[in-house]
Formats: sequence, structure tokens, C-alpha cells
Amino acid sequence: MSMLKEFREFALKGSVVDLAVGVIIGAAFGTIVSSLVDDVIMPLVGAVTGGLDFSNYFLPLSGAVTATTLAEAREQGAVFAYGKFLTAVLKFIIIAWVLFFVIKAMNTMKRKEEAKPAPVAETPADVKLLTEIRDLLKK
Repeated sequence: MSMLKEFREFALKGSVVDLAVGVIIGAAFGTIVSSLVDDVIMPLVGAVTGGLDFSNYFLPLSGAVTATTLAEAREQGAVFAYGKFLTAVLKFIIIAWVLFFVIKAMNTMKRKEEAKPAPVAETPADVKLLTEIRDLLKK
């Protein structure tokens, strides 16, 4: 029974829950970036470059591969699919770029909070009165 209790305490710690939320949001963010690259950026790159499509760039690793699309070429034999790799690198760069700006914004907000002076606590009335009495007695 104590092992179950220890596990429950571990699983419900704030840091573990935060990590789980981060992983879930990260997976969703990865899906969004994949769609951005596959459905928005790469078609734009293709339109600008006259039909360039990285996803079908490959080198056949055997003479049996004669197909012109990656899916068909993989059925025929081994291929070096460098176009998919270029797309993955582009996705990584986009994720790193977005995370850089998110962290930069968070650091800027943190610096602004640290730069704010701490609020001065209001002096209680009885302390003010005692200070006034002391000052009067000093005269």
C-alpha cells in the first residue's frame, strides 16, 4: 500500500503534471508545424520555384528503382529520401524559431517584473504614532 501512495505522490507533483501538459501541448504544436510546413510553406516554395516538391526528392540505391515518386520508388527498392529529410529540417527550424521568440518574450516579461520596485508596506498607525512621540521627545 505504501508503494501505491508513493507513486500517487510522485505522479501528482506539480512538476510531473507540468511536464505532462508540456508534452501534450508540444505534440499538438508539432502537428500544427507539420501542417504549416506541408500545407502552406512547401506549396509556396513549389509555386515560387516552379513546382519544386521536396517530399519526392530521392536517390535510388539500386538499379531496380525506376519510379518518379517516392512512394512508388520505395515499393521498387531501397531509396535515399533526402527530400523528406529537408522537410524535417525545415520543420525543426520553424519550431526552434518560434520557441526562441516565446522564450525571448518570457525573459523580457521576467526582466520587467524584476525591475519593478517592491511595493513599500504601509506603516501601521501605532508605529507612526510612536515615531511621532519619539520625535517630539527628542526636541
